[in-house]
Amino acid sequence: MAIKTTDIAAKVQALKDAAPRLRNSTSSERCAKMKALWVETRARQEDLFKAAHSERGTHDLDVAAELMMIKSEVDYMCKHLAKWMKPEKVKNSMATMGKRCEIRRQSKGVVLNMAAYNAPTAESFVPMLASIAAGNAMAIKPSELAPQSAQIIQEIVNKVFPSDEAEVFQGGVEVAQELLKQPFDHIYYTGGTAVGKIVMKAAADNLASVTLEMGGKNPVIIDETAKLENAAAKLAWGRVMNAGQVCIAPDYAIVHESVKDEFQTLISEKINALYNSDGAGLDKSSYVPRIINERHTSRVKSLIDDATAKGASIVSGGNADVKDNYIEPTIITDVTEDMDIMQEEVFGPVMAIIEYKNREEVLQHIAPRTNSLALYIYSTNDDNIEYFLNNTSSGSAVVNNNCVQSGTNPNLPFGGVGNSGMGRIGGYEGFRTMSNERSIVHQPLDKFRDFLIQLPPYSERYSNIIMKAIKK
Repeated sequence: MAIKTTDIAAKVQALKDAAPRLRNSTSSERCAKMKALWVETRARQEDLFKAAHSERGTHDLDVAAELMMIKSEVDYMCKHLAKWMKPEKVKNSMATMGKRCEIRRQSKGVVLNMAAYNAPTAESFVPMLASIAAGNAMAIKPSELAPQSAQIIQEIVNKVFPSDEAEVFQGGVEVAQELLKQPFDHIYYTGGTAVGKIVMKAAADNLASVTLEMGGKNPVIIDETAKLENAAAKLAWGRVMNAGQVCIAPDYAIVHESVKDEFQTLISEKINALYNSDGAGLDKSSYVPRIINERHTSRVKSLIDDATAKGASIVSGGNADVKDNYIEPTIITDVTEDMDIMQEEVFGPVMAIIEYKNREEVLQHIAPRTNSLALYIYSTNDDNIEYFLNNTSSGSAVVNNNCVQSGTNPNLPFGGVGNSGMGRIGGYEGFRTMSNERSIVHQPLDKFRDFLIQLPPYSERYSNIIMKAIKK
């Protein structure tokens, strides 16, 4: 149920009031809350499956994989949290000799998480787990484009947490705008770059830190040594999964001229084999999800129409049913830079293919676009792999696979760079992101370590020490 904007300030203030109490909570108390969140989420599993199927046409196992991200974070954080919360002793420098130096990671206060619609449960709860682990109070703004999921998320949170520890704010743009006026200590945002800039500007008004996870046009590089059938199968899955509505989905492929035709044929065949195995048609497949709404469906369709009108060729797919929010999985080639599909993140099951002759040309194709959240390389040539990794920039990269770097390994920090975002989430990095790393120096007061030689009037001994140090 959408909240009244006039009620938002009071609810955020209640979270602020509870923050000092939560800062002093123990690792056991925090883990108990994280485990309770998982237990209630697991109890609502079937409801979440139905909501996602209604909103995006997903298969139950696709949503189960989303829930696995949550369970993985709970298990990992509860295993390590007690250690993370202990003061970390650090080595002394010459200037701190005789003192004890340490870092304590303490809560920031109140965190706002603005989640997207494409994986609403994971995007609401994974950052929330990091926030709980760090001892913060939490506000969640789920996407209004997935209202059934948002309602279940609110019911789960309301059952597990007091309203002054965690609150869900349902509603549209007006709710988001009002939330961004509030004095949060950290804002975690998942979504597009345009809104990400708005979030960052709003955070600046309150000097809040931010984590922005914003996607982008994720390139795929397929060189002449790639195992093409293997690459085609993985990329067919990565492009069609969740109807392409995945921030790390492969967006366009740069393929060596010697294997381009074969790859185009193979990926089209793999799409059909994976998603139309019964021959009933891709539009009837339970494995092909739908775009979130008609507006976004029309946008993706317009990218295909614009490209073909400007000379692109459809290798396979190309059909759409806007009323059903359906975009047929599509492979398109002969694309040029003046086409919209090469300028916008597709966020749909459509992959454009570009041909290249040499490695330098690959960089020329990638360079005009902003840094992506992900980059994928398919190759068996180690020299090529290192060349592409060393001469490109992205939030993450995967060699000979795709879409396996996010939410799958808590030891891997996940996030973007430049226009694809900033900050990291996952395991310890999520805990650090939601914490204030406080440097502390303890000065013993015994006469052997509490020397005041640095105070004026400066002695010749002190002068010699400093001058010798800067000459070394």
